[in-house]
Amino acid sequence: MHPLLPTLDAGGERTALRIGNDTLSFAALAAAADAHGARLLASGLRPGDRVAVWALPELATAMAMVGNARAGLVTVPLNPALGEKELAHVLADAAPQRILAARPAAVVERTPGVEPIGIGGAGGALPVVEPDAPLLVLYTSGTTGAPKGAILTHRNAASNLDALAEAWAWTGSDVLVHALPLFHVHGLVLGLFGSLRVGSSLRILPKFSPEAVCAAFDEGATMLFAVPTMYHRIAEHLEAVPAAAGGISRARLLVSGSAALPVREHERLAALLGQRVVERYGMTETLINCAIRADGERRAGTVGPALAGVELRLVDDERRPLDAADDATIGEIAVRGPNVFAGYLNRPDATAAVLDEEGWFYTGDLATRAPDGYVRIVGRRATDLIKTGGYKVGAGEVEAALLEHPAVREAAVVGVEDEDLGERIVAFVVPREGTAPEAKALIDHVAALLAPHKRPRAVHLVEALPRNAMGKVLKKALRAQA
Repeated sequence: MHPLLPTLDAGGERTALRIGNDTLSFAALAAAADAHGARLLASGLRPGDRVAVWALPELATAMAMVGNARAGLVTVPLNPALGEKELAHVLADAAPQRILAARPAAVVERTPGVEPIGIGGAGGALPVVEPDAPLLVLYTSGTTGAPKGAILTHRNAASNLDALAEAWAWTGSDVLVHALPLFHVHGLVLGLFGSLRVGSSLRILPKFSPEAVCAAFDEGATMLFAVPTMYHRIAEHLEAVPAAAGGISRARLLVSGSAALPVREHERLAALLGQRVVERYGMTETLINCAIRADGERRAGTVGPALAGVELRLVDDERRPLDAADDATIGEIAVRGPNVFAGYLNRPDATAAVLDEEGWFYTGDLATRAPDGYVRIVGRRATDLIKTGGYKVGAGEVEAALLEHPAVREAAVVGVEDEDLGERIVAFVVPREGTAPEAKALIDHVAALLAPHKRPRAVHLVEALPRNAMGKVLKKALRAQA
């Protein structure tokens, strides 16, 4: 029995996957995936070999990734937006034995020797895949140096998806819709593999639009996986076209991830849809650590408690456990469990820096923990822990406060060296169109919501925040600018 997708073909003729107007039933997907895997093994590949797949939003892409998994081959997804330097690094580091694409002509100049993915053909006997065999090598965004390849196993994915299915009451009767790419955890592991493991139908939108999302719910979708930017655009669409809320307002579960959903957006969506979005927290190396349950309190600004099977604790600067559960004491999140990755490809030094001998993975994320276990993320240790005037302040907390001001569209907060305070808090704000908020008004706004020592000492209005290829704000650039 396959450790991740043991009952793929049990779904019969029910629709397993739809991308655009193209569909595959569970039985057809299983047959095509197994034929794909058998072809690669017959061509000389062996279980454990790495196969790079261009993550184009097409049925063939998803089928190939499923086929690789069933055959024990390790998928290295390639982000179509990778820059030339990033792509060269990934290919050199992963050294895939094959490079595949649904449309080779679209990427042949970037990856000479790329081969087409075919659907169809005869299957063959596939080898037994062990739970701890590698499933994926997913490359981190590389905000601090070259991207590292995180090795995720079948056990990592299976255990995490089972915990999420329990928390979200996710079953084969659900229809999940998302417009997320197939090169990271949210779209690939949760979206594709998660749907296939629980037996739910998956509809992938090749390109996101609020109209397409609403149409999917009008056609029977029950769940949505999206990121905050998508929810913001959905809210804008529903405000402009209130009648479009019909189907999506009846959704069983709306999930936001990959970044914090501002409290303001939570309230806005609740007013429009009559229900609250739930958040979860994870990262490439650990998959999902925390999630608000479908039957739990949907508390804005938090990511819920740790999932079943995931041990979570907060630690201090010396990695000593903090006993506080007061929703105020800030510590770094450390997690342990079957969800934690097998290490970084070719980087035992980097693995040892984040994974200790007892199996604790140190995330670098800063958070508080409430008495009931609900976790609130306040930033990253490397860039978001600001030590000012003897206090520790999480930049994310200040950013969340700024985002509650009606004139603020985006906000990023950094700590800048200061002779008196140690570090002073500096904010960069992208104002909403047609507004020009005064710095003092924004500073006073934060001081009214948070303790006075958490207020920015300076506010800079900017047209846009610098971001990397994954959309993460480049705080080092902002700190240099400040």
